[in-house]
Amino acid sequence: MIEQSRIQKNIQRWISVLKENGYRITTPRKAVLEVIAESEYAITPVDIFDQGRNKIENLGLVTVYRTLEKMEELGLVLRVHQTENCQAFVAGVDGHEHILICENCGRIAYFEGDELESLTKRVAKETDFLIKDHWLQFFGLCKECQKL
Repeated sequence: MIEQSRIQKNIQRWISVLKENGYRITTPRKAVLEVIAESEYAITPVDIFDQGRNKIENLGLVTVYRTLEKMEELGLVLRVHQTENCQAFVAGVDGHEHILICENCGRIAYFEGDELESLTKRVAKETDFLIKDHWLQFFGLCKECQKL
């Protein structure tokens, strides 16, 4: 379970960044932020919509998509790929962390680690690319799903 303090910290940071970039924080938009911040799972726009409607009845699916688009542009959420459902989102992280996603339940975990320098150099040399960044995502089974 995500700590309540981390949830509130993310929501406040997101509100701040959105406001700094000229976006209004409406009640429906705040419901979207809350659903994402509270989720331990990679969450689809439709799931955000369904859960957000429990918070505010007049939440629209268009609001969910527009909010996700703005949040992704600002680096507040990350789009992740799943084996069955390609478009899902997770809360963005401060610093440089990578993502683990459970193939069964969609639970997410973050981990640090950047021992990819030799691989990055080899790929850059072989492809003649100037690599500026990378994104690493692992799939597997979380502890609870391994028990099933």
